[in-house]
Amino acid sequence: MNPWSVLGRVKLKHLVRGLFLGLGHPLFLWPTIRATRECVRVSTEHYGRLHHKNGPANAFRHALWNYMIAEACSPDGVREERAIAWAEKITRWHEDAFPNPELARNMDLHNNAIGREIWRAGQEQNRESAIRRLMEMARKSVRIDAGTDLEPLKEQLVHLIAHEG
Repeated sequence: MNPWSVLGRVKLKHLVRGLFLGLGHPLFLWPTIRATRECVRVSTEHYGRLHHKNGPANAFRHALWNYMIAEACSPDGVREERAIAWAEKITRWHEDAFPNPELARNMDLHNNAIGREIWRAGQEQNRESAIRRLMEMARKSVRIDAGTDLEPLKEQLVHLIAHEG
């Protein structure tokens, strides 16, 4: 994908905000790029292109992306709040810069938060166990619609489409 075509879809105000985010956290930029690439690679390895739709594979990708950004920005695997806060800022910026309909946005933000919380809690011993856990969570993810209250689902991944494929 041509990075210039992607940037062409972003409004100037979001480009400026992204620039200031990056300037405020320059040491997090390269780890975030690496984590993003690795997340897409892992998601494609396990789900093919399904992770680009709004089903369980997409829920997996969003949670894994946040987990991996927090992991990549945490020195020596120490679960730092700075890295978790950065993962939230940069992925929220992404949702603002590349807007979705409200329900899809809420789904993405919900799944992003789950990935960060899994990293914060430190229950997984390594990335592979986190991937396995998130894949199991994706398998059990809950289909939501506009009337769904996400608060009771704060420990479950959510998706919009019933069947992928």
